[in-house]
Amino acid sequence: MLELVLMIIIVLSAILALIQKDLLKAAILTGFAAGAIAILFQVLLAPDVALTQAIVGAVIIPVFIALAVKKTQREDS
Repeated sequence: MLELVLMIIIVLSAILALIQKDLLKAAILTGFAAGAIAILFQVLLAPDVALTQAIVGAVIIPVFIALAVKKTQREDS
């Protein structure tokens, strides 16, 4: 049952990330989906994959997306 709930959270957060106009919100939702995937891996007894997913998917990728968005924003003059 927990696996099903996690899969629904993953799909919903991924869809919400795709339809966001604000890229920072999309980065946060991407991290949320990756965190749920990491929890799912832990539940499925793959702790090494869960740790890697948590570090890379839930932390590093959203931070890189947020930094890229911040660096490429147009300045209003």
